[in-house]
Parts: sequence; C-alpha cells; structure tokens
Amino acid sequence: MQARFLFAAIILFASCNGNTEKQTEKQKLNALAEKYVRLGLTIGQYDSSFVDAYYGPDSLKPKTPKGEIFPKDSLLASVDILKAELGSLADHVENDTTRTRANWIIQQLTAFGRRIKIFSGELKPFDEESLELFGVTAPVYPEAHFKTLIATLDSLLPGKGPVPDKFQKLANKFIIPQDKLDTVFKTAIAEARKRTLEHYQLPAHETFSLEYVTGKSWSGYNWYKGNYNSLIQISADLQIFIEKAIDLGCHEGYPGHHVYNMLLEKNLYHDKGWVEISLYPLFSPQSLIAEGSANYGIELAFPGTEKNIFTRTALLPLAGLDSTNLDLYFKALSIKGELNYSRNEVARGLLNGSMTEEEALRWLMEYTLLNKESAIKSISFIRNNRSYVINYNYGLDLVKKYIGDSARWEKFGFLLSNPVTTADLAK
Repeated sequence: MQARFLFAAIILFASCNGNTEKQTEKQKLNALAEKYVRLGLTIGQYDSSFVDAYYGPDSLKPKTPKGEIFPKDSLLASVDILKAELGSLADHVENDTTRTRANWIIQQLTAFGRRIKIFSGELKPFDEESLELFGVTAPVYPEAHFKTLIATLDSLLPGKGPVPDKFQKLANKFIIPQDKLDTVFKTAIAEARKRTLEHYQLPAHETFSLEYVTGKSWSGYNWYKGNYNSLIQISADLQIFIEKAIDLGCHEGYPGHHVYNMLLEKNLYHDKGWVEISLYPLFSPQSLIAEGSANYGIELAFPGTEKNIFTRTALLPLAGLDSTNLDLYFKALSIKGELNYSRNEVARGLLNGSMTEEEALRWLMEYTLLNKESAIKSISFIRNNRSYVINYNYGLDLVKKYIGDSARWEKFGFLLSNPVTTADLAK
C-alpha cells in the first residue's frame, strides 16, 4: 500500500513539475515577446513606415520621446541579443507551440535588422534585401519572357499599333466615373464581405470606414486600427478601372487585410495572449503572407468567371458603363496579371543600379501596360518601398501553392489565423 502511494506521489510530482517547466517556458517567451514589441515600437518612433499596425497594451509603448539621432547601433545590438535569447529558448523547449512562436519572432527580428540598416542608408542588392526582409527571393525573368506575353496579348487585342495603346483603348471603356466611385466600391466590398461570411464567423462588431485620398504612391491601403476596425483608403487621383472595385475590395477588405488582421487579433492576441501578434511591422516576412493572401483572396471570393459575372450584372450598371467587350477585357487582364513580375525586374534594376529611371518607365509602360502617369506612380512606390513589390506577385504564387486545390477556404482560414512563416509557404 505504501509503495502504491509513493508511486502515485512520484507520478503527481513529475506531472506538476512538467507543467511548471512548460509554464516557465511560456512565461520566458511572453517576456521576450514583450521585448520584441517594445523594440519594434521604438524603431517606429524614427521610421514612420515601420509599424503598419499596433493594437497591444499602452504599457509597451515607448515612455520617452525619440532622440535627435537614430540609435542604429544600439537598436541592432538589441535585435541580436533578443534573437540569441529566443534562439536559446527555441533550442531547449519541449513545447512545440513555444518553439513555433520563438522561431516566428526570430524571422521577424531578422527583418528588423535589415530595415534598421536601410533606414540608416546601408543598402544591399535587391535579392539580398528581400531575403532578409521577407524571407524569400523572387524568381528572375528575362525581358524575352515578357515579350512573349505581350505577343500573346497583341494577338488577342483588336486593332493595330503598340500593345499598350491597344490595351489602354480597351481599358478606357471601363473607367468608373468619379461620381459613381463610392457606390461601386461599397457594392463590391459588400459582396466580398457576404461571400467571406459564408465561410468564416467574424467578430460581431467588426467594421471599416472607407476614404478616397490623393497624392499616394499606392492604389489602396488598409490601416488596421485594432478592435476589429479598419480604415480603408482608395487612391483616387488617377482613373480607376472597374475591376479595381472587386480587387481592392477583396485585397484591402474581405477576405484580405481586414480579415487577416482581425483573425490574428482574435485568435492569437485575445484568445491566446500572444502579444507579439499585436505588432505588425510592415517590412517583415508577415507582409509576404499579408499581401500574397490578400491577392489570393480575390480569386478565392470570386472564383472562375464569377468576377466577370458580378461586374457585368452589378457593377457596370451602377457605373453607367456598357458591358461590350467585357469578356475580352478580362482575358487581357489575366495576361496582364502574368506580366506583373516585370515590376519586380524594374525594382531589381533600379535598386541594383542596373536600370535607369527612363528604362524603368519604358518597362512599366510596355510590360505592365500602365499609362505614363501610373508608371511614374509605380516608380515612386518602388523608390519608397524598395523590394516590397515581390510580396504582391510572388507572395500570391506562394500562397496559391500552399492552399492547393481542395478545402481552399479552410486552408486559407488557417493561414490567416496562425503564425505561418515564409519557410512554411515555400516548402
């Protein structure tokens, strides 16, 4: 009898001791996660583009105003120390969740280091930079690849003359009138939201506000405010074509950035208490997933010809536009999507110094089919955001491969609700 009690006591002690060790590991990680957030917010005091969103506790925000000089060396030292502490923890923990969290933060910190150096003027070639910031390097395509696509487009579009001119002539039939912009966009976003709600239960009080702005280098932006609330801004200083209502509605809203940030906030920050999720650093591997999933969300919500159908039956009548040649336009847009990788080559050339701005403008107009105004804005975006452009096209391709052809909404929901790394996507 005494032996039984002794054995039971040993088992109970071992179990309690194991739970205590796991709890200690979690506590250590939580403390390091808070350091990570504090560090990111400190960098954000100097680099206004660094923090894309933060909805964590005020207690982690910097207590003192920024200094006059950017503390590059001390910030880099903090990055290295924190990476070493997290690496040591990840190497010795038994809990898989703790290890996953630690490794995710380490990858984010690698991007911290590169962004600190970029902000200080210490630059690297395009591919080296993108690897440190986003965890991947995008494939390289020669100009001949894009010429082949342009030739295909040339055979598709009616009329004579340069392909960009023929495409622009077709696209100009589908420009949303300025006074119809708000109605068309709100209708597209409402439809995207309805389709998303058929698959996901979103927080009851989730909401967004919509604004139209000018003077931006981007076409749309989601400013996530936390508490399941977003400000979606649409750049309206250039002409907006009809397909952009669905594209931006899905990308910035449902099931794109708005849903991505909400699911992370609810499932990881509120439900699990993972404070590291409350900070979204723009120039980090997280953006590869954010932009790639937001672009994938367009075809997820409107698969096959459903985007075409909804545009024809709902959006064009609201915009007061004729549907003649809409099918042809969407076929041309599909090829134009494949041409998007040419923007990577422009960014690679500009950042590496192997392409002049004049040559970059030619590439953007010939191979991305942008008019001159839009091409100039695209160069401005590249100058401001550098290798970030790979997140839209290569990120999309990686997400598409990760999701596969079955249970797409289920897999997409997992991607949006868990600390998936770019290494996971690239496997």
